[in-house]
Amino acid sequence: MRDKPRDDLGDVVPMPSEVLRVVSIVPSLTESIAATHAHLIVGATDWCTHPADLDVTRVRGTKNPDVELIAALAPDVVIANAEENRVVDLDALRGRGIAVWVTAPTTVDESLDSLGRMLSAIIGDVPDWLTSARAVWSSPYDGMRRRAVIPIWRRPWMALGRDTFAGDLLARIGIDNVLRDSGERYPRFDPDALPDHDLVVLPDEPYAFSPGDGPEVFAQPARCVSGRHLTWYGPSLLEARDVLGRQLA
Repeated sequence: MRDKPRDDLGDVVPMPSEVLRVVSIVPSLTESIAATHAHLIVGATDWCTHPADLDVTRVRGTKNPDVELIAALAPDVVIANAEENRVVDLDALRGRGIAVWVTAPTTVDESLDSLGRMLSAIIGDVPDWLTSARAVWSSPYDGMRRRAVIPIWRRPWMALGRDTFAGDLLARIGIDNVLRDSGERYPRFDPDALPDHDLVVLPDEPYAFSPGDGPEVFAQPARCVSGRHLTWYGPSLLEARDVLGRQLA
């Protein structure tokens, strides 16, 4: 066995010395492993869209994974996230004797460290793309700053609040979340009763905001952006700074 690898929760995750079968129930983590070791992935969610040619067993969604099907795939480890996946499902997997690795980053730096631990534990080293992603995010932003509201859902309206990966990523490219001091990570809000802001950032996931669905509600300028580049941590971090910078210009 490996020398007591620990996930983001600090839990020891018992895995064999060589991991050969992985089920991922987090889209960004599926992409992270598949970027260099796609052959290890035997199962992924219906929402795991990258890489587009990933041909594996689909195990439903992040909130309703098919535990029995996952168990039948006999994975060496299941990759999960503390926010995206439910504790009851992860406990059900552990109850079947399956190792579960849980990630839980809330900042860009934490995500890079988290990916380093996870990938080292599963594939045995850190891939070149992760080293390059660290370099992309190593330089500080020194341009004009703007204040923004970042909705993530409609009916009811919800937005990024405190301690979120996406909020930290935006702050690192000059976009300050006006709801970052909220008592909740994803507070509900009234579009007519918001703090002063310069901009509304509308990602296309988890809610599929688009030029025809969202901007019309707000008085301030709205920008539709790639939800993958805003909320996923993985190979998308290589592009996210440039992609979002252009979309928010």
